[in-house]
Amino acid sequence: MFTKNLEYSMMLLRIRFIVYLGGILVERAKILRSLIEETGLSIKAFSAKADIPYTTLRSILDRGIGNASVDNVMKICKTIGITVEELDSMVSGEARSQREASTIAAHLDGVDLTADEEEDLNKYIDFLLSRRKK
Repeated sequence: MFTKNLEYSMMLLRIRFIVYLGGILVERAKILRSLIEETGLSIKAFSAKADIPYTTLRSILDRGIGNASVDNVMKICKTIGITVEELDSMVSGEARSQREASTIAAHLDGVDLTADEEEDLNKYIDFLLSRRKK
């Protein structure tokens, strides 16, 4: 019984972690916003550092990079410290994560965890995420 609960708990943990990543890596603009936030700069300060007008950067982050100039996307990526190719690979990774989450979720259909088990999983997820930020 304990082993079965532990297996389900670990699967649920993987699902939540993948879904968390999926939430961050939904699209290029959201990825960029997340990476900009990780720099510790405000959007306004980052726009100055990247030599992009604040309103232009806000528009890119709010509406997506589809209509942004290539130069502006390159400036943003360069200021963050990534290449445009790395940004694209992050988007590809998101697509894989969503497929994996759907597959794992299908295996857990009908599994109920206790409140204590869910709390333990949430604590473990927080622990894993805190290690990534270091």
